[in-house]
Amino acid sequence: MGRACHKPALNSDFGEPIVKPEEIRKLEAYFKRVLNPQLEVRARPRKDDSAEVYLGEEFLGILYLDDEDGDRSYNFSMAILDVDL
Repeated sequence: MGRACHKPALNSDFGEPIVKPEEIRKLEAYFKRVLNPQLEVRARPRKDDSAEVYLGEEFLGILYLDDEDGDRSYNFSMAILDVDL
């Protein structure tokens, strides 16, 4: 028997995969458990293919959804400005 066919949720306008609310909750729980209990993962206001990561009200970075070939994964991108060092 083969694996069940997984059909990703897609943004109907552009055919891009979307990050669903239940995924945001799971990602937030993971970040809280692994990195810091005060981290928050929030939906982006005008994008649904990624989410934002905050520590309190400080923006830390973006979580991008990678759904290539049906294997869902997430990439966290955090820019660090030299003025912040």
